[in-house]
Amino acid sequence: MTSSSSSKQNISLEEWEGKMAEVPIAKSDLNQLIMNYLIIEGYKDAAEKFSEESGLHSSVDLGSIEERMQIRFAVQNGDIKTAIERVNDLNPDLLDTDPRLYFHLQQQHLIELIRQGKASEALEFAQDELAPHGEEHPELLRELERTMALLAFDVSVSSNRSPLAELLDFAHRQKTANELNAALLAAHSQPKEPKLPALLQLLAWTQDQLDEKANYPRISNIVNAVLEEHKQQPSSSSSSGAKDGN
Repeated sequence: MTSSSSSKQNISLEEWEGKMAEVPIAKSDLNQLIMNYLIIEGYKDAAEKFSEESGLHSSVDLGSIEERMQIRFAVQNGDIKTAIERVNDLNPDLLDTDPRLYFHLQQQHLIELIRQGKASEALEFAQDELAPHGEEHPELLRELERTMALLAFDVSVSSNRSPLAELLDFAHRQKTANELNAALLAAHSQPKEPKLPALLQLLAWTQDQLDEKANYPRISNIVNAVLEEHKQQPSSSSSSGAKDGN
């Protein structure tokens, strides 16, 4: 009986590289891809340097990246009031036209008050600022109730054991910061997400699909992007033959 691996097509490294060389890829497209990543992820200095070296001029004001990153860093540091003030200076209409985003920023501020042990201030803030949002948008009430439940736990001692611990994790700040960053980009008619990560995900998916049909040089480490030639495994027949010889 023929194994599934023996029925796969075997492609050598030389043949694979030859096929890749036949695919036309414009350097300008690669430069655009890199610039897209640097701008959206907020690497202002790197974007300016790359623009100089590549001769690629972005339609985006690179100076605006720094303003956007200051807002992002404020959220990541838990300084939500500063973030909201900077957003209103940069785009006064953004939070008025996106009530879900504004709620999530206020929710994060509530989390920070609870984290600091300011229970009375947290209750007052939830009643004055967040409750009205819940009345206008009932789908947000569940999130508010879940956040308020943090008051039932001693977050300074047992936050890691609380079923609501994820709200206190840095990843929740990051999630809120990413949501705000995407909204700021969209408000300036820029893509919300860089293209490069999506292409890398597509590469991984494509290789998984191709693994079922062929043995070929694949990229196992996307950091160095080195093609690793497939190593042939000894067939079961040769293994059994060796045993018989013994």
